[in-house]
Amino acid sequence: MSEIQRKFDAVSRNYDGQRKKFIPCFDDFYEISVSVASVNTECPSILDVGAGTGLLSAFLMERYPEASFTLIDISEKMLDVAKDRFRGNSRVKYIAADYSKYDFAEKYDMVVSALSIHHLEDKEKKGLYKKSYSILNENGIFINSDQVHGETPFIENLNKITWRRYVENSSLTEEEIMAGYKRTMLDKDSKLDQQLDWLKEAGFCDVSCIYKYYQFAVMFGRKSV
Repeated sequence: MSEIQRKFDAVSRNYDGQRKKFIPCFDDFYEISVSVASVNTECPSILDVGAGTGLLSAFLMERYPEASFTLIDISEKMLDVAKDRFRGNSRVKYIAADYSKYDFAEKYDMVVSALSIHHLEDKEKKGLYKKSYSILNENGIFINSDQVHGETPFIENLNKITWRRYVENSSLTEEEIMAGYKRTMLDKDSKLDQQLDWLKEAGFCDVSCIYKYYQFAVMFGRKSV
């Protein structure tokens, strides 16, 4: 079992309840991710990469109640929470696997991810962006809502100080805060401009950072006809 899998298994049942306390821009972050998820069908096929408890998929489901979802995550316990959340919905499938190594057999209208890809090394991120492009249908879209590294050491430090101040003024317990800080030791954040370049290199057009709040960014790309 990987260290990432172990950490997220441990927090799986409390993960959603802590999200707003760890993400200062929680509402905008998810609302904007969903608002840009526009495709030419009311029943799109959506792949949620590093889906965890299914939080992003739940928000997308409100917009696309007829969509079919595939949730992939390395943590089976996180997916167990998602299965509880979507119990009775036959349009949701689950894959317990490392998405950076998984061979997808289907194609999708959207590939989305929230707060997961920053756990990959740069080479793995680039590979995942290429893989995402290859499994999208024409006019399909890719959305990565994630943490990014500061443009300079000064900005990186500013981002982290601001974030820690927010977390420590939340209602999280000291134990929850310390566990959250330990999880950040697994982070491998990459700079925003690097990732936008990797998306372009993978073949995406209309590449953009739709939203940014300190280290939280919503990246977008489209697979043209």
